[in-house]
Amino acid sequence: MDAKARNCLLQHKEALERDIKTSYLMDHMISDQVLSLSEEEKIRNEPTQKKRAALLITVLLGKDNNSYISFYNALLHEGYKDLAFLLQKGLPLSSYNGKDPVDGVTSYVKTVLCEGGVPQRPVVFVTRKKLVKSIQEKLYKLNDEPGWVTVYGMAGCGKSVLAAEAVRDHNLLKTCFPEGVHWVSVGQQDKSGLLMKLQNLCTRLDQDGAFSQRLPLNLEEAKDRLRFLMLRKYPRSLLILDDIWDSWVLKAFDSHHQILLTSRDKSVTDAMMGPKYAVPVESGLRKEKGLEILALFVNMKKTDLPEQAHSIVKECKGSPLVVSLIGALLHDFPNRWGYYLRQLQNKQFKRIRKSSSYDYEALDEAMSISVERLSEDLQKYYKDLSILQKDVRVPTKVLCILWDMETEEVEDILQEFINKSLLFYDRNGKSFRYYLHDLQVDFLMEKNRDQLKELHRKVVTQFQRYCQAHSLPSDQEDSMYWYNFLAYHMASADMRQELCNLMFSLDWIKAKTELVGPAHLIHEFMRYRHLLDKKDCTICENFQEFLSLNGHLLGRQPFPNIVQLGLCEPETSEVYRQAKLRAKQEVDKGKLYLEWINKKTIKKLSRLVVRPHTDAVYHACFSKDGQRIASCGADKTLQVLQAETGERLLEVEAHEDEVLCCAFSKDGLFIATCSADRKVKIWNSRTGELVHTYDEHTEQVNCCHFTNMEHHLLLATGSSDCFLKLWDLNKQECRNTLFGHMNSVNHCQFSPDDTHLASCSADGTLKLWDVSSANECSSIDVKQHFLTGDGRQDDVDVVVKCCSWSNDGARLMAAAANRLLVFDVQSRNLLGEIHTSHSSTIRFCDFFPKSHLAAVALSHYCVELWNTDTGLKVADCRGHLSWVHCVAFSPDGSSFLTSSDDQTIRLWETRKVCKNSAIMLKQEVDVAFRDDEVMVLAIDNIRRLQLINGKTGHTDYLTEAHKSRISCCCLSPGLRFVAFGEEDGSIKILELPNGREFRSRIGHEKAVRRVQFTPDGRTLISSSDDSTVQVWNILTGKVEKDFTCHQGTVLSCDVSPNATKFSSTSADKTAKIWNFESSFPLHELRGHEGCVRCSVFSGDNALLATGDDNGEIRIWSVSSGGLLHSCLPLTVEEGEATYGGWVTDLHFSPDGRMLVSAGGYLKVSLPFPSSAPFSEQRMCILKVTDAQAFPHPRELRVEGAGMGPQAPGASTHRAGATMLASFPESTFAIPWGWVWASL
Repeated sequence: MDAKARNCLLQHKEALERDIKTSYLMDHMISDQVLSLSEEEKIRNEPTQKKRAALLITVLLGKDNNSYISFYNALLHEGYKDLAFLLQKGLPLSSYNGKDPVDGVTSYVKTVLCEGGVPQRPVVFVTRKKLVKSIQEKLYKLNDEPGWVTVYGMAGCGKSVLAAEAVRDHNLLKTCFPEGVHWVSVGQQDKSGLLMKLQNLCTRLDQDGAFSQRLPLNLEEAKDRLRFLMLRKYPRSLLILDDIWDSWVLKAFDSHHQILLTSRDKSVTDAMMGPKYAVPVESGLRKEKGLEILALFVNMKKTDLPEQAHSIVKECKGSPLVVSLIGALLHDFPNRWGYYLRQLQNKQFKRIRKSSSYDYEALDEAMSISVERLSEDLQKYYKDLSILQKDVRVPTKVLCILWDMETEEVEDILQEFINKSLLFYDRNGKSFRYYLHDLQVDFLMEKNRDQLKELHRKVVTQFQRYCQAHSLPSDQEDSMYWYNFLAYHMASADMRQELCNLMFSLDWIKAKTELVGPAHLIHEFMRYRHLLDKKDCTICENFQEFLSLNGHLLGRQPFPNIVQLGLCEPETSEVYRQAKLRAKQEVDKGKLYLEWINKKTIKKLSRLVVRPHTDAVYHACFSKDGQRIASCGADKTLQVLQAETGERLLEVEAHEDEVLCCAFSKDGLFIATCSADRKVKIWNSRTGELVHTYDEHTEQVNCCHFTNMEHHLLLATGSSDCFLKLWDLNKQECRNTLFGHMNSVNHCQFSPDDTHLASCSADGTLKLWDVSSANECSSIDVKQHFLTGDGRQDDVDVVVKCCSWSNDGARLMAAAANRLLVFDVQSRNLLGEIHTSHSSTIRFCDFFPKSHLAAVALSHYCVELWNTDTGLKVADCRGHLSWVHCVAFSPDGSSFLTSSDDQTIRLWETRKVCKNSAIMLKQEVDVAFRDDEVMVLAIDNIRRLQLINGKTGHTDYLTEAHKSRISCCCLSPGLRFVAFGEEDGSIKILELPNGREFRSRIGHEKAVRRVQFTPDGRTLISSSDDSTVQVWNILTGKVEKDFTCHQGTVLSCDVSPNATKFSSTSADKTAKIWNFESSFPLHELRGHEGCVRCSVFSGDNALLATGDDNGEIRIWSVSSGGLLHSCLPLTVEEGEATYGGWVTDLHFSPDGRMLVSAGGYLKVSLPFPSSAPFSEQRMCILKVTDAQAFPHPRELRVEGAGMGPQAPGASTHRAGATMLASFPESTFAIPWGWVWASL
């Protein structure tokens, strides 16, 4: 070793001895062949970690430069970057070329594989060069194009090790995958588990959070996010999917990328697009490779092995895992060749699994021998691992809790298992995660089957001893494990009470959804329903309904307060009871909550709910007479139901894989189904008899649709093979194949007159075909409508999911991402575009048969109805517990159905749904408190004024619809008059209760933005887009003052309580304070960086608060015009964003000690007299979008605070009254209430 390297090692010897853990460092050095197994054994025998580190450095000092380089690389690879930095200056540059001395594995390769999560080499590794080279050749063949390389073979044959070894190559990574590799251990998964895998992968790919601040909340969103991240951030990288069992799982990772996967099934990629290559792995090691593994374990030459070695390899049946288990035993007892051979030959250990999916009898023998040779204590610890799930990496800290040990003690125990090939590990930064091979999991579960409940109970008991479920730190890796698997352990232990306490806890729901979103939690409610229902099925239903109604809010930043959400549940709900209890406890500590006190029973809009399937329902449709419903899904069945009652009429085991779509023929005699098994089948709809099977598609068939006329029956199908096919039911072969799409065909539909067929695809196009000639008529590039102003593509991968014809055939609707686009069929021009929620994607759409209504199924568990002419939302239907796959109107449009991943089909009455949302209150409201009454003046969506009694919800006064749009309104003190301004600049005053028009005049040149009475009720001030504020006497109807206040629109004005001053705010980013007696402002308030949208005086006339479109609130001194305080919105990086946009309204409490501000949320600042220090308290407030389904305003009470009149009998206007009334129209359908509380 060079003197420079030696001196550097000596200089930092103390730091190295103190910090390093030798086990994993030595694995790298053994792999580099700079450390022998005997040296490793000697170091391991040292009693403490520090002494082991000291001996390793002593051994290292006696070696050469390559050993120094290997040690340096090992430090980097294991996360000791600070220690590696200390040794960097000692690197012997003359001999260091960036390569490790073995196999061309450079430090660059180690870093790339480490960052990508590629597993370490086994403790004893034998390369299979021919297979590795074959995999590499296939990867080179991909040539930077999307495609698939499948390594397939029986379980335990070493597929994962081979896949990892194939990418352990400098030239391959530099040439083909310079942006890295990303390893995902998949295994057998349900949809919830798959979502977790995708969430974790997306988090790894977007660690800087540059593209999203939250996790995807469903599979569709996760797939889109993955595709986007791979294409935008890692276009030249390799995605490695280990242990794929099902093709449907693979579809979720289909990101049009280069993918290497391991599987037992060669055909798993058959339904995928792109070139495919396969590498078969023989079921067992060849004899020579088996001997080589044994030789490495016992540190002997292969030629020196005893004769028994050959027999042992034969008895191990070529399994690398079994050979390694026996080799690990021989490493500890090198003289027991004959003994272990006899154990294997004599079947000394009774076979544990009587039937197994793995034909490896030798594994049980080897595992039994290995476990029996452990010490008694180690056997107990290894038994504890029986509770581990397949393909789940367990952080060290989880086992520290289980075994009540320090990290170092646990790692030493686990290293013993690793050395004996009984356990495997990978690393995540500086931490280690441990896992068992699938075969070992099966062995342990079968061996300890009778003790599994107690083992799971032990896990839960230890967790409860050290942790509180709702207060786990979200930044720790072990916390993620508990959030994902604590309920699983409780259910497996049959700890019903503990499971109910966990799942029926708002604290747990809040903590889990903020970390991983609601999807996994909803899945757990469904998975463990049999246990949860045994306590109280009503409580379980309460929580499931709560999650379904609020799932679109939970898990999204800024996080809503779950107690506040719970307070809006029905009073009979357990969710409400818990929220009420929590609110009372927190109110005692000074926190504020709103309670909806005039709530009525929420009507369930769905008429019928049926659960015909045992898995996700992908599609459902009506028969042409509307009397029957056909449905299909992931359980591979076709179901036919009676539409009125939900009675099952027919059940058919339809396909060998998931059934993706079904369709009734016009005459109702036939039902077509299409599947991921690439087949199309025609069934007799009454008897279930199979009529035809078509298998000409080469990949999964996504959609099918019959013609609308009875006289000439045709079926159209679309597939992931990019083709559409037309089938004549009188023939056995397809009539026509339609070429043109460049990616999967997602949906197709015949025009009402059957002359054309519309199709849409993942290639971003919508195409029209002539049915008679089967020629393409035209193609609409939907992607171009996602271009930004500068011509660049929006940050979204444009996949056109669905298309639908209008009843007259003149318009065609397409759904892509979160948009509905309506095109004119003749001109191909875009007629209209509707943007749904930015945080969800449209899964399906359907035109109403008789009007311009469209229904869309969304990924955030709901269905929405939109008017395609006006672009306005008509209704919002919630109730499904998971993402909605399909929506379809009945032939007469009287009802529509929805199907979902929650295994249900819901039937909705169109008129009832629309009526419930037909009259919606807009954000322009005013409120008056008088005695024990609350009166609300509101504008509805058809240009009427409503005066509503807050106690009864009854409309006391209702005007006729006005010609001009009403833009603002207010009540006079004493409720004698109503004033309102219109878009045409006019202002009108109505006299109550008779509704007589008392005054009317055109006061402004442009739209009126705000009207407000003075406290004496004799004067009205108004602000307008014409930059003026006018003051006029309502008795005479004359304008007394006309102030030109700003250069831009005057967005609001407010009168001081003593009626001597008023304020104005403007789009010119300024606010001003005026004296009624002067035409010049007293103060011009500058500093806001956005439009100043609102202002309010404090009750003592001393303060003015202003709010802008950036979410900033400023507090000013009225006397001096000086800035007293600025409340800046928090950024997402700092925590939660204060507002979802503008500050739309502000109000001081009557005593001046609280300021309430409104935006996407409410915020309360307190205490606030001018002499007191200012502090902020983020209120626990409902999100506006939560109330879209409610046509009437809600009355809310502030728990623990007074915002109403100061004394009984007093009248207060706008005091805490309109905070929820000034949201931007684009963010909601109706305002959802006013705040009211008694002192």
